[in-house]
Amino acid sequence: MKKTSKIIIALLLNAVLVGSVQAKDRWAINDSGGITWSIDSNNYPHHDHIEMSGREISTVLRYGIDANRSFYVNKSLVFPMLRTIPNDTRGGLMRRLNWDPIDMIVVDGHSVIEESVEQIELDGTLIVKSDIDVNSKAFKLTRHYSVSTQKPLLLESYTLENCSDKSVWVEIPEYKSIVKSDKSRGVDGVYYIESAIDKSGAFELKPNATLQFGAYTVGYSDVDAKVDVVVADEIAKRNALVDSWMDRLVLETPNNTINQMFAFSKIRALESIYATKGGAMHGPGGESYYAAIWANDQAEYINPYFPFTGYDYGNESALNSFSHFARFMNDKWEPIPSSIVAEGDDIWNGAGDRGDAAMIAYGAARYALAKGSKEEAKQLWPLIKWCLDYCEVKLNSGGVVSSDSDELENRFPSGDANLCTSSLYYDALISSSYLAKELGLSSSRKYMQDAKKLRKSIECYFGSEVEGYDTYAYYEGNEILRSWICIPLTVGIDERAEGTIDALLSDRLWSQDGLLTEAGSETYWDRSTLYALRGLFAVGATERAVDYLDYYSTNRLLGNHVPYAIEAWPEGSQRHLSAESGLYGRIITEGMFGIRPTGLKSFSMTPRMPKDWEYLNLKSVKAFDATFDINIKRVDSNSIEVSIVDEDGSWSDVIKCGETINYKF
Repeated sequence: MKKTSKIIIALLLNAVLVGSVQAKDRWAINDSGGITWSIDSNNYPHHDHIEMSGREISTVLRYGIDANRSFYVNKSLVFPMLRTIPNDTRGGLMRRLNWDPIDMIVVDGHSVIEESVEQIELDGTLIVKSDIDVNSKAFKLTRHYSVSTQKPLLLESYTLENCSDKSVWVEIPEYKSIVKSDKSRGVDGVYYIESAIDKSGAFELKPNATLQFGAYTVGYSDVDAKVDVVVADEIAKRNALVDSWMDRLVLETPNNTINQMFAFSKIRALESIYATKGGAMHGPGGESYYAAIWANDQAEYINPYFPFTGYDYGNESALNSFSHFARFMNDKWEPIPSSIVAEGDDIWNGAGDRGDAAMIAYGAARYALAKGSKEEAKQLWPLIKWCLDYCEVKLNSGGVVSSDSDELENRFPSGDANLCTSSLYYDALISSSYLAKELGLSSSRKYMQDAKKLRKSIECYFGSEVEGYDTYAYYEGNEILRSWICIPLTVGIDERAEGTIDALLSDRLWSQDGLLTEAGSETYWDRSTLYALRGLFAVGATERAVDYLDYYSTNRLLGNHVPYAIEAWPEGSQRHLSAESGLYGRIITEGMFGIRPTGLKSFSMTPRMPKDWEYLNLKSVKAFDATFDINIKRVDSNSIEVSIVDEDGSWSDVIKCGETINYKF
């Protein structure tokens, strides 16, 4: 079959897939900035899971509606700083609880057994609204689940409304349960998990009146170190924090699904930062990865995104992660560990050198430029330079970077040198050239020359026809299409853009869940799909990119497993790992808007606005030590007007679609 025919068939197949998923949207965007699942006879039973995190806790809520339309939830709790033995990557105290306070209340002498869930809402918290019947009397019940922003607390709020015409008596028991962990399995001995209801007694509930009470679960290491709990106050603090994220880096487009997915991605990306003894550490989560950092998830994926959000704790975690990696610089050119775990006390390097130095140099240089702080740039420069030197030492005879594996850690073959590592090194050289110039270093010119040489080597070494597509062999000898052929597109290497895009969107790689890791497999990792979508925008495949972005966003935000980007399947059961949400954000900032940091106070921008959009705005951007808005509106089919508004004034110009502008504060 000719390649052109294969492409047409793939496009038709994908169009069918898009239509079928969108026709079955379970959730809808609501007017308050969240999403709602309205229950009807055709969309239950169904279950899902979502992760929520604070500085000292993370919880995965496995929730759903059963065949009787009743709500159920299993609460998986992780206390990252309550370290267990062995004190390794997964060495945080974890417990799963099925406790439901509603099972304990009594209304006019009867328990609550008849429930009909009406809707479930997600807005950074989980809200469940139900109708219940107790002894032929009607009530409305609202459950509200959240986590504390700074305490090791899972929070639950319950509101009962009497919809009958008679008063009733509601009895709430005095309840507290304390579970003690095995002393021999705790780094600090015994740990305590306390669950309690914050109100007890008998209460008269008159017609149309409401009764509210709270419950919580807290973990701590010393029975005397009591954590003060006011459930309503803690939920209010969580809501206020989420609201502050929603007020920054705000996307405005005619596509509300993309706008909302972008907004939700900030929640998951920014909430998962833990207050460890080793400083602020962003962690992927997923009931496995806490109080630790990785060269890919943190250094490469999310740290370059933090400055744009203006979230100080996120920037603090980024700088702290690079400081931890810098501890392992050495003059023997031994690789930096892939991961630093256990609050900074240990390392993991089980896959050898994954190209981690390229990941760190790439992320640190981009972060330093976007942050806009010369002091931080000077602090990060020794690490960046060491990582660049390390990659140079690792260049093979073909002029590309050799490594033991890649970020998939031998799950799939990657040869002795892979496309991802060399592409990241290429981008790191360009960013480092800009950064060196800002710091007055003569190496700026060398890095740019090295980048040009490496680009040619990437083409010669990896450039290949694979399965009939003019694209890249992921490693020497690779004859099967791989999703990571998208990487060159994201760093501006476009020599094989057309063939690579056709391969990515072919039926060999694209599935209804995004990109397969390898053609012919069933495995998919969202990170490669997110990179690919960014890459499509970056090289100007705007119309194809926006269609697939809309499809992906609809599936992840409004489908059956919501509302964030996920890690993988089948591994991890589609966990909501947090750095992937940062990668979603970068589809917009670096892909659609085409922002590339070129200095501590400057950037280039190549906007990619779909032809049927009249506007594209990014409000309250916090990068380059500034706050600014980017407003783009269509002039005609070939031109757009770009305006940048900051504290000092505004600038605007009319440019051709696909043209690059350079801006300096």
